[in-house]
Amino acid sequence: MPNRLNHSLFPASSTQDIANRPKRLAVLLDPDHLTVARCQEILALSHRHEVDFFFMGGSLISNPDQASFVGYIKQHSSIPVILFPSSGLYIDAQADGMLLLSLISGRNPDLLIGQHVAAAPLLKSSGLSLYPTGYMLVDSGRQTTASYMSGTTPLPHDKPSIAACTALAGQMLGLQYMYLDGGSGAMYPVSAAMIQAVRQAVSVPILVGGGVNTPEKAEAAWKAGADILVVGNHIEKSPQFISEVSEVKQRFNMVLPQE
Repeated sequence: MPNRLNHSLFPASSTQDIANRPKRLAVLLDPDHLTVARCQEILALSHRHEVDFFFMGGSLISNPDQASFVGYIKQHSSIPVILFPSSGLYIDAQADGMLLLSLISGRNPDLLIGQHVAAAPLLKSSGLSLYPTGYMLVDSGRQTTASYMSGTTPLPHDKPSIAACTALAGQMLGLQYMYLDGGSGAMYPVSAAMIQAVRQAVSVPILVGGGVNTPEKAEAAWKAGADILVVGNHIEKSPQFISEVSEVKQRFNMVLPQE
């Protein structure tokens, strides 16, 4: 049985103090694009550069070896593994936790609540830490796997107010995290204006991913109000990007008061 996370994705003392929340970095691993050799390389870089979480999953998974990769990471790393599932098919009790995603940017009832109903008994018995998350797809200049598989229209890239109202509704419904995602292979990242608008609307932690492929884009997302930055697609091509984005994170966290 793995060691469970007995806390949120943030220390309890920082969940309400937005300004003093430490910045966190998650590396998203898609089992369809992962090999043992690449996994070993990413683990080594992640330990060296203080990655906070591994997210495991994707919008469409055809590789049956996800469980093998989760087990391998748990055996060789103390970094928490958080499932980022496309459906209830990918519940894995080896992991530490799971983002319980509700696709609040769309109007597909199956991804708002349907999948959750079917998965609830399995989730209860799994022992996984669950993180109820309002998942918001954002237009990134092209159709992504996530938008195609979900059958939903992403939030307009240039309409921060829609994202802010959507996130606020999600928080009012009791969701504990908000995830703004441009999707795998996004042409451009979620805009700083949209992140800032969501930050002003909600107090819950904000995750941002998709299209972050330079240190400057990472800095812009964290500066606008992202709490957890999720990088994945670019790391598949250039694992050394972990060190670059980690340096940006460290600069932000250096100015925070020490606990």
